[in-house]
Amino acid sequence: MSQDARRWELDALRGLMLVLMTLTHLPTRVSDPAGQPLGYVSAAEGFVLLSAYMAGMVYSDKAYRQGDDAMKSAFFNRALKLYACQLALLLFAFTVIAGIGLVSREESITGLLGFFLEKPVVALVSASLLLYSPALLDILPIYIVFMLISPVILMHGQEHGWRGVLLLSLLVWVGAQFGLGPAVFQWATGWFDMPLRYRDMGAFEILGWQFLWVLGLWLGALHSQPDREPTRFPRWMVWVALLFALSAFAWRHAVGQVPLPGSVAVNLMFDKWQLGPLRLINVLALLLLAMHFAPVLKRHLPRWRALETLGKAALPVFCAHLVLALLALALFGAARPERPWSVDLLVLFVGFYSLWLVARLSLARDRRLAARRARKQARKVTLSGAMQ
Repeated sequence: MSQDARRWELDALRGLMLVLMTLTHLPTRVSDPAGQPLGYVSAAEGFVLLSAYMAGMVYSDKAYRQGDDAMKSAFFNRALKLYACQLALLLFAFTVIAGIGLVSREESITGLLGFFLEKPVVALVSASLLLYSPALLDILPIYIVFMLISPVILMHGQEHGWRGVLLLSLLVWVGAQFGLGPAVFQWATGWFDMPLRYRDMGAFEILGWQFLWVLGLWLGALHSQPDREPTRFPRWMVWVALLFALSAFAWRHAVGQVPLPGSVAVNLMFDKWQLGPLRLINVLALLLLAMHFAPVLKRHLPRWRALETLGKAALPVFCAHLVLALLALALFGAARPERPWSVDLLVLFVGFYSLWLVARLSLARDRRLAARRARKQARKVTLSGAMQ
């Protein structure tokens, strides 16, 4: 079985995460119902886990076949590509989107880019250093950091085992729940003047979310081994995960996206940005169920080629969905009940059709580049044979 045939379901899952992200980020009246549809878990958790899982599989295999240096170089090149994408998105936001927002006086944009509009030079410099991250543009920076530290994690896991890595990652996550991130920021700013507030660095608490990335890396590296045994869970564990997942699903759709309105303590336990404890348990329950039922689902569920197409071109589609979300916010503002349904449907149609076109064009370009590289390699082989 080819590698593509083994991984089509992962592409479909990434495509599904991108669809859910787009539904959530486009400012229409379906964004709230589409948010966290499976419980108190968003598409972001799934996307990070899947990205880490695929990185663990692909780059572990590269390390086995070509050595650690090749693996480190591949990670760095990917991080460099992500950084270029982030710079392009920031440039678009600070010019086109900021300009439209100022002309239209759209509060959704002036609020989103408030720090840039207040201190443009500081914002430009700090954003290029991945310190300032406006809302919607705060996912790629943590992704870049994760890619840069991943070679160290993978090499340590392969050489010394994963128990220590996972334990350290879990301890850092625990620290994040008790304010480790702001404490480190305050300590660092004690050494030099930082004209940046902690909240301007992005909504995602990187010290909490790193646990999902490390977990995904570990699973990907584990499953990249050719002689691995199929993952099996005790029956009681599957039942506990199923009970928790169904309870969270029912509670989310009965109460809403805020688990217990008025209770700060309970809501913090489900907090998305810090990856609160009960939210993490919800993520792990769904992950366990997905791994347990994956063989059955893969055999019986139909293949949705559109989702696979979006998932194969995940990075261009992800960037395009951010561009579309920013444009929609600048042109139409936040979702409003009084807005005609026709406008919301138009935004959704244009948005998803644009993502489909971006995916198709990106994959076509990749095929052309692969064909060009194959021809160059063939010419080198032919020339080498002729010279012998």
